[in-house]
Amino acid sequence: MNRQQQKKNKPNSIDKNSKNTNDKIAKIQKVRNMEQNGWYRNGLRFGCKQCGRCCTGEEGYVWVTEEEISQLAESLGLARIAFESSFVRSVHGKKSLIEFSNGDCVLFNPESKGCRVYQNRPTQCRTWPWWPQNLDRPNSWKKAAKFCHGCNNPNGKLFTEEEIKQEMNKTF
Repeated sequence: MNRQQQKKNKPNSIDKNSKNTNDKIAKIQKVRNMEQNGWYRNGLRFGCKQCGRCCTGEEGYVWVTEEEISQLAESLGLARIAFESSFVRSVHGKKSLIEFSNGDCVLFNPESKGCRVYQNRPTQCRTWPWWPQNLDRPNSWKKAAKFCHGCNNPNGKLFTEEEIKQEMNKTF
């Protein structure tokens, strides 16, 4: 049996580990392409405006690790099991913070327009706006800046190319 026939005869199911590995490889390749492009080599400015837009609005996922779940529970003074049953959901074998029906993160405080656990917020939140999809080309950054007024904030910190790469690498 040749390779073509073997491929045709394989079941159509995808091994989760294989899919996760392929996703990581694709992200790494995207980062390498950005590094070669180098459009942000002179750095980018970012200074959070504390508006809360990144915690509200559209539906999405805030992925959390087991370690982050424990830290979040501790920061709210809850047992891990109590925190997880009230604040976390399972999505495709991964864990994400729950959001309200309007899209707001369960940890968003609408009165203060901030995170209830800001100092211990998940990596996904800490690394905004340094996500690969915001940095793959200048137009992606412009789109992020339309949503988040902290991007290109003239009073914000000028992040060097190296700092941006370090933050982006934390997203994997």
